[in-house]
Amino acid sequence: MANVTSELIWIKSFLVSLWVFLDNPMKLYCDNQAALHIAKNPVFHERTKHIEIDYHFVRQRLLFGDLETAYVPSKYQVVDIFTKPLKK
Repeated sequence: MANVTSELIWIKSFLVSLWVFLDNPMKLYCDNQAALHIAKNPVFHERTKHIEIDYHFVRQRLLFGDLETAYVPSKYQVVDIFTKPLKK
């Protein structure tokens, strides 16, 4: 999520340099409900063993209103055809 967040921020800053301004927050869809809960609620990160700066980066962007996360089930992830082997 942190990698995609940094890419979205870069794209948004690139669009601003082209005088294209986005008023709405960028949407980030994820199929990992645990990652979404950790990013939205600061209490959940206490239950994880290894917390890195990625959590804080995504959380900061959520608090600033630059980013909006949403859950999408794995079977509806269209990009999975590029990242996972196909079934027979």
